[in-house]
Amino acid sequence: MADTIKGWIAPVVFLAITAFFGWGAAQGQHGLLAYSKREALLKQALSDQAAAQAEHDDWVRRIYGLQSSHLDRDALDERARAQLNLADPTDIVVPFTGKDRLF
Repeated sequence: MADTIKGWIAPVVFLAITAFFGWGAAQGQHGLLAYSKREALLKQALSDQAAAQAEHDDWVRRIYGLQSSHLDRDALDERARAQLNLADPTDIVVPFTGKDRLF
């Protein structure tokens, strides 16, 4: 009886060690589930970065049109009308709510 128990100790210990490392590979801090969560977070961050870059490029284009060396008459007219809250009699005015974006 004692010989059979001694014969089972080594396989049980190695099986427990294997189970421990297997659980860590799947559920641990650097495991497969954590990897998939990091991948999803990375995709969201890249999407947010692309949206922010597009908005940044739009603002750069608008600011570039207002510089004195490259004055864009349409951009200047747009900003002057927005600041003074004026419209040309030939303009078509479209009302908007506070939730709508102007540009």
